[in-house]
Amino acid sequence: MTKEQILSVIGLVKDFGEGETQTHVLKDINLAMAAGEMAALLGPSGSGKSTLLTILGTLMRATGGTYEMLGVDLMHASEARRTEFRSKNLGFVFQFHHLLPDLSALENVMMPAACAAGRETTAMRARASELLDAVGLSDRRDFRPAAMSGGQRQRVAVARALINNPVLVLADEPTGNLDRESADHVMDLIRKINQTMGSSFLISTHDEHIAGRCQRRIELLDGRIVRS
Repeated sequence: MTKEQILSVIGLVKDFGEGETQTHVLKDINLAMAAGEMAALLGPSGSGKSTLLTILGTLMRATGGTYEMLGVDLMHASEARRTEFRSKNLGFVFQFHHLLPDLSALENVMMPAACAAGRETTAMRARASELLDAVGLSDRRDFRPAAMSGGQRQRVAVARALINNPVLVLADEPTGNLDRESADHVMDLIRKINQTMGSSFLISTHDEHIAGRCQRRIELLDGRIVRS
């Protein structure tokens, strides 16, 4: 049975600057993803991986082309609509966890939901606690980032990305700052979440070992997709 398509990008381009200083970072990107898919986005530094993830995450607009997700035209939607869509449907994991140092693991996980709602709720706290259980950190709920290892902090970041039950999680080098054992643990966790919760993942990486843990390879070279 064919899985439902959640994302469609056609002829996407991204330029920076103007005139003689203009740089063409993304060139005629065509990409589709299905529900529940786990894909690796590969390419050398400067190939456009982070720019593509930033555009897919609605944190930057493309220069041209089309971008639709779940039937919503995100290329032309207002900033308010894009922000609303992002908070409800997208999750983010970065190479550096970006946890707030003065908040506990539980509070960090809750943060996206609390920011979207303008307040904390009992349901949010319960959901954050469930996610920390799912990533194996039930005993670290009240710990601040400085009291956790790098791998533990990144698992908190994964839990935070899931707090709003996203359709798609965009992960930019999520294991790039970890040793091999910790990286494997994080990838084990992502694969488990992908299989049990159904969230799709698009994972930018330089690491062939990490890419091999994914179901699909999407390769960028000089701003173009050369394999998908």
